Amino acid sequence: MSKKEFLPGIHTVAALLRHHPERAHAIWVEQNKTNKRIEQLIQQAKQFGISVQFIERKKLDQWCDNSQHQGIAASCSATPLADEQDLLDQCRDYTTAPLYLVLDGVSDPHNLGACLRTADAAGVDAVILPQHHSAPLTPTVHKVASGATVHLPIVRTPNLARGIEKLKQAGVWIHGADGTATASIYTANLCNPTAIVMGAEGQGLRRLTRESCDQLYSLPMLGSVESLNVSVATGLFLYEAVRQRQSAVKN
Repeated sequence: MSKKEFLPGIHTVAALLRHHPERAHAIWVEQNKTNKRIEQLIQQAKQFGISVQFIERKKLDQWCDNSQHQGIAASCSATPLADEQDLLDQCRDYTTAPLYLVLDGVSDPHNLGACLRTADAAGVDAVILPQHHSAPLTPTVHKVASGATVHLPIVRTPNLARGIEKLKQAGVWIHGADGTATASIYTANLCNPTAIVMGAEGQGLRRLTRESCDQLYSLPMLGSVESLNVSVATGLFLYEAVRQRQSAVKN
């Protein structure tokens, strides 16, 4: 991973300034592009002593992989990855049952960004990605994630199946998403320490990943389409966990 990243978009820059302004090197603003929200971010950056530079749109487009940067981006130190051992220690010493998201081979940056955004919204404790067979954290991922990558713990593991086995040994139940599974996700118990495992676009879970899961679940498909986009399916699985956990607290 490079030592510097570009985080495009109003929400992403706002999250960086709110949570980790020390990571920011500079804020880049499109020339002649201004609105109330961008002006607020410029003032916040200046309060932290962060340089604000104005550049032409073509240059900003180039730096941000032609993502919808909304006229603003931050250059900053690379997103720090969470330590796998810290995650395992957290599993063994928890006060509330942790909820993890494992993404097996999500290679499209838009899908990865959308999954990370949903994970943050659902209160996921960490997202686990394979070292390979996964989209890198590009400007597009950061923009689609809408600030989630700034503070959501992300772990890269060199061997996903082995990493899942370590989670199981730490007491985490592994629930995999598989369109061919006969059990519905609505029958799962997601109130225990849980990791939800989602597969790649079109291919689903790889064999070793599938075999590492304690149980495989599917979503009811009542119409004519055969499957859902991975980011949509991720949202449905995660929010079923949220629903169960909130119901358990109320009861």
